[in-house]
Amino acid sequence: MVFVGLIAFAQTDKTTTTKIVESKNYTFVARSVTPLNTQDINMVMSKMPGAMLGGTINLSETYYEVKVTPDSVVAFLPYYGRSFTAPINQTEGGVKFTSKKFEYKSSKGKKRGWNTVVETKDVPENYRLAFSISDEGYVTLSLNSNNKQSVSYQGYLKENESK
Repeated sequence: MVFVGLIAFAQTDKTTTTKIVESKNYTFVARSVTPLNTQDINMVMSKMPGAMLGGTINLSETYYEVKVTPDSVVAFLPYYGRSFTAPINQTEGGVKFTSKKFEYKSSKGKKRGWNTVVETKDVPENYRLAFSISDEGYVTLSLNSNNKQSVSYQGYLKENESK
């Protein structure tokens, strides 16, 4: 007889989540991405070897993130969807930016968690990042831009490490 157990742990506790969101000092770690237009994505993915269809694409947790500090927002995320202009340099794909001039609005959710919006003002492609943050630190990030279709990321928050 074999027993298999699954235990889910919160990423942060309520006190830590409140502290890091209010102090603008956290990193969002992306675990998966859901493109808006999954039909187009499925057409491309179905032609690849070992293709998996579906709306969600799993990501490496050690690689893609958005770091928020009181004086900057730094994003490094993959992008799956329709872009209305293509970058000239192949290394400029995805969502990569550092913003020092941005608007940050955060409010407590109606029942639980936080709703936080970051709007960049100093990057060529204006981004609007809407974080829906649970008390336990789980996050859905909706990313909008003036040049790309919307996309959603799922992941969690972690406290920024002290230097």
